[in-house]
Amino acid sequence: MADFKYSVDADGVAFITWDAEGKSMNVMTREAFELVDGLVDQALADDAVKGIVVTSGKSDFAGGMDLNTLAVIREEAGDNPAQGLFDFVMGGHRILRKLELAGMDAKTKKGGKPVACAINGTCAGIGTEIALACHHRVMTNNPKAKIGLPEILLGIFPGGGGTIRYSRMVGAMAAAPVLLEGKMMDPAKAKGAQMVDALADDPVAAAKEWVLNAKDADLVKPWDAKGYKMPGGAPYHPAGFMTFVGASAMVNGKTQGAFPAPKALLSAIYEGALVDFDTALRIEARWFTHVLMNPSSSAMIRSLFINKQALEKGAVRPKDIPDQRVKKLGVLGAGMMGAGIALVSAQAGMEVVLIDRDQAAADKGKAYTEAYLDKGMKRGKVTAEKKEAMLGLITATPDLDALKGCDLIIEAVFEDPGVKAEMTKKVEAIIPEDCIFASNTSTLPITGLAKASVRPEQFIGIHFFSPVEKMLLVEIIKGKETGPRAVAKALDYVRQIRKTPIVVNDARFFYCNRCIIPYVNEGARMITEGVSPVLIDNAARQLGFPVGPIQLTDETSIDLGAKIARATKAAMGNAYPESPADDLIFWMEELGRLGRKANAGFFDYDDKGKRTGYWKGMQDKYPLAEEQPDLIEVQERLMFAQVLEAVRALEEGVLEDIREGDVGAILAWGFAPWSGGPLSWLDIIGTPYAAERCDQLAAKYGQRFACPPLLREMADKGQTFYGRFNPEAKSAA
Repeated sequence: MADFKYSVDADGVAFITWDAEGKSMNVMTREAFELVDGLVDQALADDAVKGIVVTSGKSDFAGGMDLNTLAVIREEAGDNPAQGLFDFVMGGHRILRKLELAGMDAKTKKGGKPVACAINGTCAGIGTEIALACHHRVMTNNPKAKIGLPEILLGIFPGGGGTIRYSRMVGAMAAAPVLLEGKMMDPAKAKGAQMVDALADDPVAAAKEWVLNAKDADLVKPWDAKGYKMPGGAPYHPAGFMTFVGASAMVNGKTQGAFPAPKALLSAIYEGALVDFDTALRIEARWFTHVLMNPSSSAMIRSLFINKQALEKGAVRPKDIPDQRVKKLGVLGAGMMGAGIALVSAQAGMEVVLIDRDQAAADKGKAYTEAYLDKGMKRGKVTAEKKEAMLGLITATPDLDALKGCDLIIEAVFEDPGVKAEMTKKVEAIIPEDCIFASNTSTLPITGLAKASVRPEQFIGIHFFSPVEKMLLVEIIKGKETGPRAVAKALDYVRQIRKTPIVVNDARFFYCNRCIIPYVNEGARMITEGVSPVLIDNAARQLGFPVGPIQLTDETSIDLGAKIARATKAAMGNAYPESPADDLIFWMEELGRLGRKANAGFFDYDDKGKRTGYWKGMQDKYPLAEEQPDLIEVQERLMFAQVLEAVRALEEGVLEDIREGDVGAILAWGFAPWSGGPLSWLDIIGTPYAAERCDQLAAKYGQRFACPPLLREMADKGQTFYGRFNPEAKSAA
């Protein structure tokens, strides 16, 4: 597979063109790296070649490394996977270092051939690292193109020289935010950050011109020049020392020490700054291998890259169903949720009919999109033409007849079965017979709601998370009679709005809320036991959760928790498990402390709505215990409260694919991303230990921690979830 093509033009410029066969975007494989090595040798050995331009044959430059390659290398290395990975990484360093030195004399730094990189579109990961190894980088002027080093978001860090090169280029202070946040930059920002040297409408022509006019001095990287000093100071320099102290504080402040990759990245920069460049690359390779060998890295790569991508590409889509892309969407209810759905759908180019009880309410829902676009215009990301076009796609009206011609309806009205049933009947009398009807309910079972429909096979749940435009996940729920076309329609719609879907079977709270509710309830229980809310929330944050359960309850509103508790109790009757958490929530509700929206909840707030601290009045009813529990004990209670529900969801068939359980948990409520998700976490700690810990927690705190039969069986057999339920193995069988 010739992923790179080689040619030399009449002016003596060699073009190494990256064009991965059979792929929409260039990704680097081991074979492709070996090919690059040979082509660089060929260009450097040819006296007729004056210089090299590295570019792409696709509309974008590169999407990064094929992460499956790393898994293959680990397997091939047998008993010493670390050595296999280290050798592979060092092989990559050797190739890029050869490109960087380009045949120049080791002592005089003369006689090398200039190498420019023409970045014609989006460039990420190893593509950016290749560019950084070139002597000159020219990027397209297209503001839609992005460039960056986003590896940290996948649980690793730039290990192909990007960490060392970029930090030595701009200094640790300037490099740290770029490397540690993994943000992709547009061309103008990239130039300002020195990620690229120049912008051009025709980057290939500009790169060639630079190559033909480059001097020997233009080829020598700062770190290869005599007397190089790291911008901002090396670690032993007073200014540099303060930089690294600040960077360390920033990393631990943002990650709470839960993620291994940021700490390894900072260590690579710090240790690398103390030695020569080639030794620094070796240090980077060692830290990169260290991270790759951490089970957290494998779990994050699997969930946030491989599995997430598979779900977005239709891994669980019903087969043999033709394309179901939405052309005209009807949204029932123009409140915050309905308005958000209308916004993301119009962004995707769909015609949207936004319905509410009167024109004023419908217009208010459409105004949500207008306000969003106005913010985009202030930031220079939205043009007046784009705003007008998007608003033109949304028809806000109380007239149900406007729904004629819709091929998908999403109902987002008040969370009441009677209200939803009435709306379903009214709308089904108007819409085409083949139109799919979806409910955006967050808790009400879809099978029950579908009873109001005359076409239950075309009735489905599409559960969005708030705010719709920011949240990445959409949970699709199949009722007992939901047919495959409805599932395909929902999945194709979610792909259109560029979000990640999971598909689950119907049950109370579906999957995501089923796991979130025990998390917040366990936090509330601990308060009733006298555990400090500071300890509870910080224990969660140190596990990698974006917010602790107490803060989360305040953010989502305390009265919502009370409503859910009452509705669940009414539905379950005597089977409902009484909980001290409910007593706390009902008490807070009675006091009118409903959370952030009321400027009073588990937290106190100032006049601007900023949290000023935990409300000390909690201790009047629930005094703090003199002896506080161990941090790990609090963390395990919070973790097991969630993961056991994930296991039960799999056991009961609510989850049909473990990939959805892990990806859904991370994207929906921020479940400890370093773990790869609840089922991946159980694989990391091992099912035998998990079952043993369940028994201990159940004995101490109650039957909610009882070990599910599936987990017990797997523990007895020493099985892992991805060993037993590996979807790739099932599809290959």
